[in-house]
Amino acid sequence: MTIQSFNPPVRTLMGPGPADVHPRVLGALGRPTIGHLDPAFVAMMDEMKDLLRGTFLTRNALTMPVSAPGSAGMETCFVNLVEPGDKVVVCVNGVFGGRMVENVLRAGGEPVVVADPWGRAVDPNKLDEALQANPDAVLVAFVQAETSTGVCSDVATLVEIAHRHDCLTIVDAVTSLGGSELRVDDWGVDACYSGSQKCLSCTPGLSPVTFNERALAKVKARTERVRSWFLDLNLVMGYWGPEQRRTYHHTAPINALYGLHEALVMLQDEGMEQAWARHRRNHQALRAGLEALGLELPVLEAERLPQLNAVAVPAGMDEALVRARLLKEFNLEIGAGLGDLAGKVWRIGLMGYSSRPTNILLCIAALGTVLNDLGQGVDTGAALAGVQTALAG
Repeated sequence: MTIQSFNPPVRTLMGPGPADVHPRVLGALGRPTIGHLDPAFVAMMDEMKDLLRGTFLTRNALTMPVSAPGSAGMETCFVNLVEPGDKVVVCVNGVFGGRMVENVLRAGGEPVVVADPWGRAVDPNKLDEALQANPDAVLVAFVQAETSTGVCSDVATLVEIAHRHDCLTIVDAVTSLGGSELRVDDWGVDACYSGSQKCLSCTPGLSPVTFNERALAKVKARTERVRSWFLDLNLVMGYWGPEQRRTYHHTAPINALYGLHEALVMLQDEGMEQAWARHRRNHQALRAGLEALGLELPVLEAERLPQLNAVAVPAGMDEALVRARLLKEFNLEIGAGLGDLAGKVWRIGLMGYSSRPTNILLCIAALGTVLNDLGQGVDTGAALAGVQTALAG
């Protein structure tokens, strides 16, 4: 058999990621490839750093995209900031907090876990108690937007507690950057990482990171080499550093960076606060439709992510069948639950370019159709009217 060119189906992506990629970004990906040390590309890299500073709301000199997905951004933070024997307090309230623990172990650190129930935000009091009990801790790590549960934790409060106990902070903003309020400088975040495929409306494969001077001082004061050659900031900074001293480290994913640059230009033009407001507004419309279908959002309203909505599966419902029918009949992707929430929730994303009214109306109409076919007896028309009312308001 001769294999033909691959032509993917056209889907509407409303799962936990990737999100829909904006057409302008897809267009940027197809621009002519030039060398990764070409002066024109180097100039674009400098613009990229400025754009990312505006997105993170920081002045950090070391702000750049790692040439790999968000998981590599996570590892970049941990392998550079954790030395063997370092005690690291990790707040775990979902899958990705658990991955932080694994990163601490692989870097030779000693994790102290502060556990909260899946579906709840990190409890600041528990963090404070853990730091009082572990005065030799040097780092605190937590997830702002826990993708596995749809929960948002209070970054400013958690960072303040960590600093009160003389700890640096690592914050996971993979699902939050561009969709939820995040103020790296104002809140004193020391190191933060994200991903390109969610609220930034770009393709997967790049991980924006930012490190302040306190964090970099710890990296530079290491007594042992970083346990990853590719992610060693002491080496990577040579490539992403000042133009006059730019040195070869790796061949950057040139066209993928074109795409991220375009996505960040669009976000700059929209404005950060306007982007946060768009995600909140569209979440309210989606919520109105879901509740009119008789579906429950189990996360407390004050802790909900607007861009990643956990929706309780009705009792007795085959949640995988619903997702399969949405994909087959409507080309609509939503996500399943993970870990403790597997089989109990759907995860519906409204991230970046996916966060728009047409997607919300499609999702509610399709979900209502499938639920009715499976005997739920929902009023799809009333749900769509609820969405329209919320959008108009």
